[in-house]
Amino acid sequence: MRLALLLLLWLALGGCAMAPLAPRTGLFDDAAFAAPSEPIDVEAIFALSPEMHQFLDRYIRPSVMGNGPREGLVDALQRDGKLKLEYDAEMTRNGAQAFAARSGNCLSLVLMTAAFAKALDLRLRYQDVLIEETWGRDGHTFFSIGHVNVTLVGYFGHDAGETIIDFLPPRDLRKQRTRLVSEQTIVAMYLNNRAVESLVRGRLDDAYWFAREAMVQEPSFMHAYNTLGAIYERRGMPANAERVFEYVLAQEPRNVNVMSNLVATLNEQGRTAEADAWSAIMSTRDPDPPFSFFNRGLEAMKEGDYARARDLFAREVDRAGYYHEFHYWLARAYVGLGDHLQARKHLMIAMENSTRRRDYDIYAAKFAWISTHVPR
Repeated sequence: MRLALLLLLWLALGGCAMAPLAPRTGLFDDAAFAAPSEPIDVEAIFALSPEMHQFLDRYIRPSVMGNGPREGLVDALQRDGKLKLEYDAEMTRNGAQAFAARSGNCLSLVLMTAAFAKALDLRLRYQDVLIEETWGRDGHTFFSIGHVNVTLVGYFGHDAGETIIDFLPPRDLRKQRTRLVSEQTIVAMYLNNRAVESLVRGRLDDAYWFAREAMVQEPSFMHAYNTLGAIYERRGMPANAERVFEYVLAQEPRNVNVMSNLVATLNEQGRTAEADAWSAIMSTRDPDPPFSFFNRGLEAMKEGDYARARDLFAREVDRAGYYHEFHYWLARAYVGLGDHLQARKHLMIAMENSTRRRDYDIYAAKFAWISTHVPR
């Protein structure tokens, strides 16, 4: 049975403040992993590419002359249409890569914004946006998804003040609950995302070095430790994984996601009694974990019980209405029930909430087929 991993990405939409820690180098096992496929260059995360320098000189600095650095950068990023950006959660890019692709997830676009802001000597504040726990998945890997944004701070004259740059803005940014995070944490978030993305693609050597560097850059960032444990599990090193998960739980005793990973690791080793003990603790804290209704809905679909599948998928939608895949499978259940009006409705929601172009294209094709072949 494949391990169902619970990890964290900052894609669209998590954290706990902790006292500073020293890197837990005793948790590393460098000899078990080959060198990464490309060097991990932390300085490149905020570096301006030649194309970004050109954009800065041609579009941003002229605006800065009249409006000040804060307003000049805001105009270039969000107001005058010179930089057309597309939200895309396919991968986490550094600032230069996001600029070149004109797309990225929220973290990538924050890194790009920060790179320009640094060139203008603007002060920055990074924020982890605190919202309801949000989930996604890729195969057997489940993600708790975080969201970050950045505030630009101006100093003098008409440019004094601050502006939140958020590429997925809610109706009122002022009502956001946020937690300030350091630039080291932002760097660790980027590295952890790259580790998770590499893990999902089966590139375990790259995943290890990204997670390791995230821990070095910000030793108190527990999500990177959880990712490291998952990497060890996938590499067939359960004892290493167990040691990492237990370390995280020593820092965060109520972290149900890490408990779940520890349970899977113990079961992989045949230590079912210990796994059952941890499962009992988890069930008291989270009786219906993420994707539990969804997975039961998939089983109902296999059995052809579309009414039960509809009800189960609807329960996931009720607690995570943003997540495109829940709406997609709810639409499929409605197709099975012959309710094509509701199927079209939820396919449209799936399209609107998709965070990757390939998902959008799949949902759009299904929507077009239903619209063409099924009477309204």
